[in-house]
Amino acid sequence: MPRIRSGTVIMQRVSAKEILSSYAEGQRNFSEIDAGEASLFEADLSNINLQGSNLAAAYLPYANLTHANLQSTQLQAAEMSNIQLYQADLAGADLQKANLSRANLRHANLQGANLAGADLSGADLYNADLTEANLSSADLSRTNLDKAKLQSAQLTGCNLYRAQQANLEQAYIDRTTIFPDGHRGSHSE
Repeated sequence: MPRIRSGTVIMQRVSAKEILSSYAEGQRNFSEIDAGEASLFEADLSNINLQGSNLAAAYLPYANLTHANLQSTQLQAAEMSNIQLYQADLAGADLQKANLSRANLRHANLQGANLAGADLSGADLYNADLTEANLSSADLSRTNLDKAKLQSAQLTGCNLYRAQQANLEQAYIDRTTIFPDGHRGSHSE
């Protein structure tokens, strides 16, 4: 779908209606498209490939993107509450200030993703890979972090109040991090 001009990729602007129509016809590859601010409320787009696409400020509550390829996708300030991202690949995705509250991110790949300032409150991150993810100033209150991989994840200023099963041993934390017990600072467990 992307157009090439002098070796530079130019993203093709695609509307939500075009995505839904093409998806219904069996198309799954929508890599490197520009669908910023698209309204895809409750859209069923499982197994879609949106790698490298722009979905900044998209409206995706209750959407189903199970097994989706969202590697390096731009999702800054996207509204994604209650979204299904089970086993989705979000490696290197930019989710700064995105709303992922109550999202299903079980078994999702978020390696190196930028989730700075994102709202993940009440999200299910069971067995999610957050290795080297930037979660600075993110809200992870009441999240399920059972078996989540947080190696070298940036958690400065992060709110983990009442997060379940958080293993923070290999994550970067500081005095501004709010721990699951509500206390601040780098304390030993």
